[in-house]
Amino acid sequence: MAVIENNPMALPVGESANRASNPLGVFARPRAVTGLKDWLTTVDHKKIGIMYGSAAMFFLLIGGAAALALRIQLATPNSSFLSADAYNQAFTMHGTVMVFLVVMPIGAAFANYLLPLQVGARDVAFPRINAFSFWVFLFGGLMLNTSWFLGGGANGGWFNYAPNNGIIYSPSHGIDFWNVGLLIAGIGSLTGAVNLITTVLNMRAPGMTLMRMPVFVWMTLVTQFLLLFAIPVLTVAQILLLMDRNFGASFFAVDLGADPLLWQHLFWIFGHPEVYLMILPAFGIVSEVIPTFARKPIFGYPFMVFSGVAIGFMGWGVWAHHMFVSGLGPLSVSAFSFATMFIAVPTGVKVLNWLATLWGGKLTLNTAMLFAIGLVTQFTIGGISGVSHAIAPSDTQQTDTYYIVAHFHYVLFGGALFGFISGLYFWWPKAFGYKLNEGHGKFNFWAMVLGFNLTFGPMHILGLQGMPRRMHTYDDAMGFNLWNFVASIGSFILAIGTLWVLVNAFISYRAWKAEGRPDVGPDPWDGRTLEWAIQSPAPEHNFDVTPQVTALDDFWHQKYNEVEHGKLKRVATGAELAQPGNGEGVHLPAPSYWPIFLSASMPVIGYGVIFSLWLLVPGLLMMTAGLFGWALEPADDLDIDDHGHGHDADDHELVGAH
Repeated sequence: MAVIENNPMALPVGESANRASNPLGVFARPRAVTGLKDWLTTVDHKKIGIMYGSAAMFFLLIGGAAALALRIQLATPNSSFLSADAYNQAFTMHGTVMVFLVVMPIGAAFANYLLPLQVGARDVAFPRINAFSFWVFLFGGLMLNTSWFLGGGANGGWFNYAPNNGIIYSPSHGIDFWNVGLLIAGIGSLTGAVNLITTVLNMRAPGMTLMRMPVFVWMTLVTQFLLLFAIPVLTVAQILLLMDRNFGASFFAVDLGADPLLWQHLFWIFGHPEVYLMILPAFGIVSEVIPTFARKPIFGYPFMVFSGVAIGFMGWGVWAHHMFVSGLGPLSVSAFSFATMFIAVPTGVKVLNWLATLWGGKLTLNTAMLFAIGLVTQFTIGGISGVSHAIAPSDTQQTDTYYIVAHFHYVLFGGALFGFISGLYFWWPKAFGYKLNEGHGKFNFWAMVLGFNLTFGPMHILGLQGMPRRMHTYDDAMGFNLWNFVASIGSFILAIGTLWVLVNAFISYRAWKAEGRPDVGPDPWDGRTLEWAIQSPAPEHNFDVTPQVTALDDFWHQKYNEVEHGKLKRVATGAELAQPGNGEGVHLPAPSYWPIFLSASMPVIGYGVIFSLWLLVPGLLMMTAGLFGWALEPADDLDIDDHGHGHDADDHELVGAH
């Protein structure tokens, strides 16, 4: 990456730059909108990323409240804080919200904000579809959670096994809300995946070959392919369930000759790639954070890349290890046991490469680095307990106990969420122009580490003692008292630690305002990738000129040159090299109400399926109007002439205007 005056090969602002960063056509200039209207109509990938993150934090409060209710119920024996039905709803909605509405969208938040910046693009390939992806996810998540007020939440577990998800065992509408809400949210995941894949493959800056892409971009790309192929499998299962519950079909009814095991196969063919599409973005984040604060390039970059790709491929071949107690037969169990052991290899490669990057580095143990190291340690613990489930006899004893609850929380909370919070501290100044407070950040980290291990560490012991999952109470004589009480105390410490992210954001913003909004600079961490070569917060148009990439970590190489004896010498600072952010004549996507309008039609259709088919009429009319409005919306560009051609700041004709 280079600045204008230092890079004679850089493309000029205007026609060439836009063609390079948007080969599908030149976007229209955005209308001048501000305030709430700006956020409702935006198609800027950065604002959409921020909205994904904000929505995920909102749902985290809901899912976290359900988790605390569970721990209050289990803190003491024979508790009556929750009834059995309320407990079933709480653990089902907790798991569903945390997986589908917290961890997945946080990954989408980082992908939306960072991916175009890291590949040197103006925006994603399809900006309005990007906005649609967010709004349809949000409406699906909100619809799912309205079940709390419309008869009660789903009560069949986040995996929603048949035949418990049928009308006979779940006659209320909770399962319907689960089903339809996730169907709608899945549309957002699917369209977002197509968009980001297209962006990476078609819109990289000149010189950025695949093996020069940052590890985060690689892991995000693998994640989008997993979404692209996994979401349709779950969608098939959900449509079958929809037909069973609402239209009299019998895909899972045993008494009518169907097989409920079909649901398990479909769900886990989706569900195990789902685990990796939640953790791989976090792997990508710590693969950016650790090299930055170890002052070393990532060790074994090709191995990091190909191990991520291998995880993506192999993740499709291990789904039935979730089903060892379902009567698959010894041959199938043996095959999936072997595959489960083998998939630990590429995961172990990543852990070893992170450790090798840390080894001998000049470590800066700030909050982002602490959370990154936290992911490595906590995920490794969860991975080891996961490998034990590859042993079928061990899995048979453990799978319906709290041992498995401990395992997947170490992987998904200690792994994914620790990684995402690391990324939050790392890229916060790029998004908002100021750093989060380090003192509060370290309190945030240590409170989460203490609370996390106090909560889920004892669950290993409870599981080995035989405490079943999904048991809403227990008798005093069972011997589960001590560790349940410890886990419940830990859960409140963990809740305080997690909420401290929001406290820190508020405190840091107030301090920044009180200090007169000092400039944090474009490159506060001495970063390595392209997003640090532009101002903070990132300009609306991203880059004044399209970057020219010559190496992996190109921006870092411009700041340092190697001299004799292998030593490095700084030749420029990030602030000296960064683009000024004042580019003019850059065409950008036009804001639009149609993505949110079209998305709003889907819950109306969903409520119609659940309550009354007459609601389909206004829902389908809204959808039709939204599709036509979207298709017919004119290009909103002050530079469009009577012949439909655009002109840039230098009055060069632009092709394909909108």
